[in-house]
Amino acid sequence: MTRAPTRLSALPSGRIEERFEDKNPRYTEAEAFAEANRCLYCVDAPCVKACPTEIDIPSFIRKIATGQVKGAARTILTANLLGQSCGQACPVEVLCAGDCVYNAWGREPIAIGRLQRYAVEAALAKGPGLLRAKPPTGRSVALVGAGPASVAAAGYLALEGHRAVIFERKSIPGGLNTLGIAPYKMKGHEALRELEWVLSLGDIELRAGVSVVEQAAAPGEVSARDLLAEFDAVFLGLGLGDDARLGIPGEDGEGVVGATAFIERLKADPRLELSGVRRAAVVGGGNTALDVAHELALLGVDVAIVYRRSEAEMSGYAHELEGARVAGARLIENRVPVEVVRDGGRLVALRIAPADAGAQREAPQGAAPAADELVPADLVAVAIGQSRATRVALAFEGVALDARGRVVVDPATHRTGNPRVYSGGDCVNGGKEVVNAVAEAKLAARAMHEAMMQRAGGAAPVPAPQGE
Repeated sequence: MTRAPTRLSALPSGRIEERFEDKNPRYTEAEAFAEANRCLYCVDAPCVKACPTEIDIPSFIRKIATGQVKGAARTILTANLLGQSCGQACPVEVLCAGDCVYNAWGREPIAIGRLQRYAVEAALAKGPGLLRAKPPTGRSVALVGAGPASVAAAGYLALEGHRAVIFERKSIPGGLNTLGIAPYKMKGHEALRELEWVLSLGDIELRAGVSVVEQAAAPGEVSARDLLAEFDAVFLGLGLGDDARLGIPGEDGEGVVGATAFIERLKADPRLELSGVRRAAVVGGGNTALDVAHELALLGVDVAIVYRRSEAEMSGYAHELEGARVAGARLIENRVPVEVVRDGGRLVALRIAPADAGAQREAPQGAAPAADELVPADLVAVAIGQSRATRVALAFEGVALDARGRVVVDPATHRTGNPRVYSGGDCVNGGKEVVNAVAEAKLAARAMHEAMMQRAGGAAPVPAPQGE
């Protein structure tokens, strides 16, 4: 394979995501100083235990309070290379800030996410050289997919002196960070800026527009066998697949969209036009459903969230539902969609029925049953889950999937059944947060480093990345 330089193209202007204001804008220096001085710097800090990447939160906050912004950023990034995006997009309400001791006293918890974002952005603005890579080892790793798990793993491997090459089938890299995070939390260009920084950490190459397949037969394809022949190890950061479908009458046609596909267009496609959308129905009860409902409501659309169970049973976070409600969305509980109603092909409503009536039935001819309701809608966004994008994993001998289509790994090392293939992120955990992907990438990177160095007769343990 020939090597090409890494280049990230800027996202086009005119994207709808540019209309959104920042929900939690970056602190000023004075604001960060004041908030940092509220921290009690707990010795046995519960916030650290609640962080999947185990950032030393009291330490970095103390450094902000004493004016050591670069030191604060180094503390964060050593533990979590995607510290900026996690500072913006992490559900801190149920992680670190949710375990802040101030909660037990009925006081506002420390704004850990905003302090984290401030420290990283302020430090990188002064100069990107916060972490230094070790000398080249001559070892190399291929990473499939350019989402948070692969990007973080590539960064950690590069800091250890290994060469990392990321293969991404889409033209726009970054996965969830670039194309899936709600724009009121983080914009796509911010994710690409963070990705650029990670790519600068060492010998990392990004090959966008390249698909990994079982047997390469066309330009822009590379086979699993080729990767194992050229690289010492392979990391599978495959993410999730396409949006699931409802399987009801009227679903095929204009106006019905998969939620993640819709969010991706909203964030990256300037051709997306919503001027004719006044009312929308969002089907689902997870965080993706709440995100798209919140986004549409902020754009002035009348939004109804249709969920098959009760509010108490929703998998989406309570604070995300509250945010969507504040923006104007409403929740319809214990209802299932049974038909997308069209008038001359144009979507006009979503017919819903009590959940115990069954979701997969056709509405009877003539008058609808009294229990059915019509939710007027110009757009229906389906957020009931995603397929698994793990078929390519089976092209690697020894790699297995579980009954739910997730890549099976050793939880301690994230090694698959193939001793040279590792995996992490959504394709392993089924769809969690960015911070979980980073935590899994750290485990896999450490295990890959140890295995490669042992095969080379080198050292085993992985020390923390060194600062300047």
